Amino acid sequence: MDNTFVKEVHDVVIRFSGDSGDGMQLTGTLFSDTSALLGNDISTFPDYPAEIRAPQGTVAGVSGFQVHFGDHRALNPGDYCDVLVAMNPAALKANRKWLKTSATVILDGDSVTEENLKKAGFQTMDPIAELNLEGYNVVTPNITSMTRDALKDLGLDLKSVVKCKNMFALGICFYIYHRPEDHAKNYLQSKFAKKNPLVAEANIKAIDAGYNYAANTHQFANTYTIAPAKLEKGTYRSISGNVATAWGLMAAAEKANLPLFCGSYPITPATVILEELAKRRDLGVKTVQAEDEIAGICTAIGAAYAGNFAVTTTSGPGLSLKSEALGLAVMTELPLVVVDVQRGGPSTGLPTKTEQSDLVQALYGRNGECPVVVVAASSPSDCFHYAFEASRIALEHMTPVILLSDGFIANGSEPWRIPSMSDYPAINPPIVNEAPEGGFMPYARNENYARGWAFPGKPGLQHRVGGLEKDALKGTISHDPANHQLMVNNRAAKVAKVVDDIPAQTVFGAEEGDLLVVGWGGTRGHLQAAVEQLQADGKKVSLCHFNYINPLPKGVEEIFKKFKKIVVCELNEGQFANYLRAKQQQFCYEQYNKCEGQPFTVVELVKKFETLLK
Repeated sequence: MDNTFVKEVHDVVIRFSGDSGDGMQLTGTLFSDTSALLGNDISTFPDYPAEIRAPQGTVAGVSGFQVHFGDHRALNPGDYCDVLVAMNPAALKANRKWLKTSATVILDGDSVTEENLKKAGFQTMDPIAELNLEGYNVVTPNITSMTRDALKDLGLDLKSVVKCKNMFALGICFYIYHRPEDHAKNYLQSKFAKKNPLVAEANIKAIDAGYNYAANTHQFANTYTIAPAKLEKGTYRSISGNVATAWGLMAAAEKANLPLFCGSYPITPATVILEELAKRRDLGVKTVQAEDEIAGICTAIGAAYAGNFAVTTTSGPGLSLKSEALGLAVMTELPLVVVDVQRGGPSTGLPTKTEQSDLVQALYGRNGECPVVVVAASSPSDCFHYAFEASRIALEHMTPVILLSDGFIANGSEPWRIPSMSDYPAINPPIVNEAPEGGFMPYARNENYARGWAFPGKPGLQHRVGGLEKDALKGTISHDPANHQLMVNNRAAKVAKVVDDIPAQTVFGAEEGDLLVVGWGGTRGHLQAAVEQLQADGKKVSLCHFNYINPLPKGVEEIFKKFKKIVVCELNEGQFANYLRAKQQQFCYEQYNKCEGQPFTVVELVKKFETLLK
């Protein structure tokens, strides 16, 4: 008889952690997708090791996947975990700091060997005592050996059997949180059934074995239920920021009635966008995996000249390499979207870790007076919306647009309500199909300061493009000083005019108060959660979060002047704060910055805001 006590809780954070070959990303994804199918809101945080293959069993090789699920909106993946699944001592050591005081730790007892403890840097043979875990609920099932016992009759080799231990751990978590096994089993069937049905059967048996172990041994005093979240009605799916970005670009191409071309060079953590677009030849998407970053953007510029909606994707070091060609796109005034999924830098930096330190590069990282529009997404799901918006602005205003994402939201996932395409507007680029009376003037401008877009091969629309300065109307090469000044002014005015085509800035919370928290991009979830916590305590705190950065939206000054203090929070050393000091000089700005390759925690934000309120 099952004597466990069933408790209903509002939300839970689980962190799956192990060696980079232990399948923690798949385990976390199956658990989070199962929770989403039950109606819980979810927010996930895959935490990859930076090394391609660090030595097995070392802290450097630990891979993690954190999921926050509950009966209400999960704004972020959570600061600290209720449950840590550690497949080896290194995973336990790496994640000790992320445990709540009442957390449950599930450690594979088979992994606690002298060799593994030494690899992980332990000084003793007792990792529980060494990490001061005596007050925690630490359970050490022999996951590896029980997996071997459960699968011994299948005839698989030992290596393949041991690879199934992550599914044994998944089965334990399914039992603790009353999750059905159906989705995970169906996924495994579809993934392996044709190529290797025995592997599918082994993984499914491992899930059952883990579930039965947890149900029959009574190692867990409590099990838990979480009610479905109250989400807006609609059809939902779990989506990552990179996939949402790819789909937003494809939606924009459809609304513009143009073929989509992506020329990119693979780079962590942006590669998935290129991979996702490459899957959709059925939608007319063309992709080129170029030999380097420069070739990637140059093929995109060529495609834009030829009449395609052109995109290139990258991360920080790649954006540096693209800077000269991006200047060419500004000079030729061709529509182009450059997606920069930011990561820790400089140079190669922290390839798998998140940061917001490319903002100054996006704003100013080119030679000459070279303005571009800069837009930033805030969450995995709204990457779709801002990819669409970046595309619309680029196409209708004939300008390059940099869309800033980051490793945190690019790899993270959450439920996304699939929109109807009828909810999105048509995109109307200023395409010129016939020469007007008097002849075609390629740099004549419309009300948005956008020049006409004439595709090559059309009679009467021949014109020059290139990196040399052009005549303000004819497009012929010009070195006239007054003409250059005029063209510099025109290009700046075109970007500035975008302010009339984007929403006014809004504030979350009261429109006046003691403290205004300012953020941009992927920090929204943590900032909003911290602000909500202080608002619940009666504090006069609000949030002003930016998605449109250049140009800044209308209404910023009106919002800022109604608060006694302003604090700008960002995962860099103050780039947006300094930008605001240039654009809104009349205000004083406090800063809260972090460059650890990790997102903010709500705890540290609340502590900082409380200090400022004193």
